[in-house]
Amino acid sequence: MKKSLRTFALLTFGAALALTATAAEESVAGKWKAQFDSQIGVQKYTYEFKIEDGKLTGRAVGEREMGTNDVKIVEGKINKDEISFVEPLKFNDQEIRIEYTGKIKGDVIKFHRKVGDLAEYDFEAKRVKDSDAKTDSKSEEKPATNAPAKK
Repeated sequence: MKKSLRTFALLTFGAALALTATAAEESVAGKWKAQFDSQIGVQKYTYEFKIEDGKLTGRAVGEREMGTNDVKIVEGKINKDEISFVEPLKFNDQEIRIEYTGKIKGDVIKFHRKVGDLAEYDFEAKRVKDSDAKTDSKSEEKPATNAPAKK
């Protein structure tokens, strides 16, 4: 009887952990917005994340003074509350590898963004909720005053 209870308890605990990990992974799915100041001016980003077969996929749409880019993210990974991916940005006929690592906490992702060997930034992305999406087109947020992170 003790062995059956112990086995049941372990199976229940394992299932709870699996459900928690799946819930955390699924929690990143959707649209997220960020705005930060950089060496090339204010950049506004919309990230649309999806989880497909346990892998992070999606798009990164960046708006800046010199134009807009819409890029499919690659090398996406999610592990509990940690996220990472690469935005392969084409700029002046050169591809720049922009690496992201982040930590998800509720409706905020704290990101670290490394732009090749050129610059690094820390910023936050916030989940776009249905109510935000309706009012988002009517209002603009102030740019964050994030300074480049030290290398």
